[in-house]
Amino acid sequence: MRKIALLIEDNYQVLEAWYPYLFFRGESFETLFVGPGRARTYRSKEGYPAEEEVSIQNADASDFDAVIVPGGYAPDMMRRDRRMVDFVREMDSRNKVVAAICHGPWMLVSAGILQGRKATSFFAIRDDVVNAGAEWTDREVVVDGNLITSRVPGDLPAFCDAIRKTLRKGQ
Repeated sequence: MRKIALLIEDNYQVLEAWYPYLFFRGESFETLFVGPGRARTYRSKEGYPAEEEVSIQNADASDFDAVIVPGGYAPDMMRRDRRMVDFVREMDSRNKVVAAICHGPWMLVSAGILQGRKATSFFAIRDDVVNAGAEWTDREVVVDGNLITSRVPGDLPAFCDAIRKTLRKGQ
């Protein structure tokens, strides 16, 4: 069974975390909320709780096939934890699926994995993505090898479909 780490932290965007979490569980992927380990429950911008199922200190990139970084303001908190940034970088170095939506590409910036790659994001962080070396495009989903990015909650169907197709190719 394929295993997906969905990074979680306070102030996550509720749809961008829960939609892929439930979508991939429905597709028979083992999908786990991976948090920084400082709490058991993390709250969305709207106050909706998500329970940490695995702490980043116990998450091994070799055990996962993909990592998904939801948006909201959570990625700004996530990237302050070197272990979370290192996990994303290691997933990319192992050529595993690295997916981020909305403000999620902030984690990709901090992980240093955007140089020379194609990506998209919420328009407000376009400059950050471009300054990290990516070619930014305003499209619902951009796939560049193992890297998959999207812009906003309305892009979630295309985002999850691209992740599913990329994971199934690797089976």
